[in-house]
This record gives sequence, C-alpha cells and structure tokens, in this order.
Amino acid sequence: MIACSSPSSIPTQFDAIERMPVRTVLVHGQRIAYLDVGAGPPVILIHGFGGSMWQWEYQQHQLSQHFRVLTLDLPGAGLSDKPDIDYRPDQMLDFFVGFMDATKIPQATLVGNSMGAGLAIGMALTYPTRVAKLVLVDGLPQHVMEKLTSPSVRRALESSAPSWLVSFGNTLFGGLMIESVLQEIVHDPTLLTPAVLERSNRNRQFPGLIKPIMAVRENLPLWESGFATRLGTITHPTLVLWGEEDRVFPIAVGEELHQTIKGSRFIRIPKAGHIPQWERPDLVNQTLITFIRP
Repeated sequence: MIACSSPSSIPTQFDAIERMPVRTVLVHGQRIAYLDVGAGPPVILIHGFGGSMWQWEYQQHQLSQHFRVLTLDLPGAGLSDKPDIDYRPDQMLDFFVGFMDATKIPQATLVGNSMGAGLAIGMALTYPTRVAKLVLVDGLPQHVMEKLTSPSVRRALESSAPSWLVSFGNTLFGGLMIESVLQEIVHDPTLLTPAVLERSNRNRQFPGLIKPIMAVRENLPLWESGFATRLGTITHPTLVLWGEEDRVFPIAVGEELHQTIKGSRFIRIPKAGHIPQWERPDLVNQTLITFIRP
C-alpha cells in the first residue's frame, strides 16, 4: 500500500462556489486532500464513483454552522494521491479509518453519496463504534448491476477495455463523455453550465485517475459478498435520501434499501437526480441538519 504514482501538486484553494483552503494529511504514506470547516459534532461527506469533493460544494457553508464538516477526496480520486493498490473495500476502509485517526475524529456521522454510501455502510458494519449516524444518498443497494439503469454508468462499469485505452479515450473525448454522464445523473439540464462542464472535465484529467476508477469497478463483487448481504444488520440511526428523478438507481431502489435497514428514515427529494445534494442543496441541507443534530 505504499507504492504510488508520482506526486502531483495540490492547489491551496478548493475550486467551487466559495474559496476554502484545501488541507492534506498523510494516511499510510499517501496524501489525502480534504476540507475542514465549522465546529461541533463531526460529519464526514463521502463522494461517489468517479467523483470528488466538489459534489459537496453546496453543503460546506450551511452544515458548518452546526457541525465540523470534513469532505475528503478518497484515495485514487480528485486531488488525493492515487496509489498503485487494488482498491478493495477492505483497503478503502483501512484508509478511511486512518483518515479519521489522522484528523483526530474518534466517531462521526457519515454521509455518503452513491458508491460513497457503500463505503459508509462498510464503516458501519466493520467499525460500528466509529459511526454515530448514517446518511445514504442515492447509494449503494444490493445487486448493483441488476438495479442500475444509467446506460453511461453501466458502460463504464462493464467495459473490458484496458486502462491505457480508457485513459487515451479520456484524453481525446473526455469532454463528451463527461457531458453524457452528467446528463444522466443530473435531472435539471440548466444546471450543467459551460463552467460546470469545464470544471468536471478538468477534474477528470488528473494524472493517474483512470486506473483507480477501473479498480474500484472491478471490486464490486467484493462489495456484494462482503457488505450488501449484511445491510439488514445495521443498527445505527440511518437516513436514506433519494432523488425522485434518479436515473442511475430509481426511487424504488431507495425504498427497498430503506425497508432493508430496520428503523431507517426515507426522504424523497423532488426534482433531483443522482446527486440531490448538488441539485437541491437547500432542501437536502435542512434535512441533514434536522437528522444529524442531537
């Protein structure tokens, strides 16, 4: 777990709707980039497959009025280092626990979107005392491939092309690929401004990004066998949030996840797709504050 690609420079400021300093911490020899704002009970925001901390840009100001909010780029994503590892679920959990230790957080509420929800679930099942509450935002059900309805995401998960070819295609056609994916995960097309598309494409060009994405994809069977079958054993206070117009995992998938996790709450977010925290931030933020606040 110590081998990594050549280190790249990390900007000092977060590229989002407001400027915030980007911090770094060393976890198992790798630099993890993160934001750390506010004070109070700790809340950690976890991005999804192929994503980064920008997906939580609208949560920083409002949530930090009530909580200490940490938002990280997971290993292999965004501004963080991209080590040459397998990106198995156990390795990602080990990094996540290391991140909590390095930032001196014994326990936190975990808020995960999409595959980030899968990591949050893994934490609740493997390290239950490190998790106070659990929020699952349009993420990760049992039998992922059976329930996936997004053509673009399905192609990304099923592709058998080697990583060098995917990287080459990303260089040549990354802008078109990004726009196609965003059109499926974002319900309101007016939000996909040229600035948003340009930023998304720029973020996708980080060196060493493709191989970790493909490695995470290849480890989906380990998620299914190691965690998905145990969803019904989660006992933490859990909120399941779902965009009503999600075209990656339809609303019925969220309802099923809610039924599987006993005692969980289920809230539908109208006029939102797969990243409702970005499309309907005011509604999502108030829902999060109400649920997380003691």
